[in-house]
Amino acid sequence: MATATLVFLIIGGVGLAVLTIALLGAELFSFGHPDVDGPVSLEAVAGFVGALGFGGAIASELLDASTPGLIAVAAGIGVLAAVPTGWLAVRFARAARNMRTDETPTRHHLVGAIGVVVTPIPAVGYGEVRVRVGGQPVKLNARSGEPVPTGTQVFVIEALSDTSVLVEKTPQII
Repeated sequence: MATATLVFLIIGGVGLAVLTIALLGAELFSFGHPDVDGPVSLEAVAGFVGALGFGGAIASELLDASTPGLIAVAAGIGVLAAVPTGWLAVRFARAARNMRTDETPTRHHLVGAIGVVVTPIPAVGYGEVRVRVGGQPVKLNARSGEPVPTGTQVFVIEALSDTSVLVEKTPQII
């Protein structure tokens, strides 16, 4: 392996190290325009340096770069690979950061949920029901105006707290 190839591989390794830092959430080099995450974002540095190093190493090996001129050509090829890679890294990172997500479910999302009684609800006191909120099963303390046996399907009419609800039996369709 030529010395130039080894140097390019080390540069590519530095790019991977910078990418690791970027994935862990550090924001070194982030300053300036908020839409671009700074004129030099960590993702852009990682993409550019990694592609420069690995692209240059590939070109160096293919050209058998042993003269300064061939090393310069290999570096130029590395830069040609690095510019679009850095730009794409910024675009992908921005798309991931600005991705829309659903709001966090709260107790108000419990109202209207259909559930099933897992611990009988007495006339006075609490039992337990299992409902789905945001696609996840949640077990809650439950009260009702009448006793409700285990296995009965219920409808949440009020969220009394974050962990307890007021329920009614759902009509049974025959």
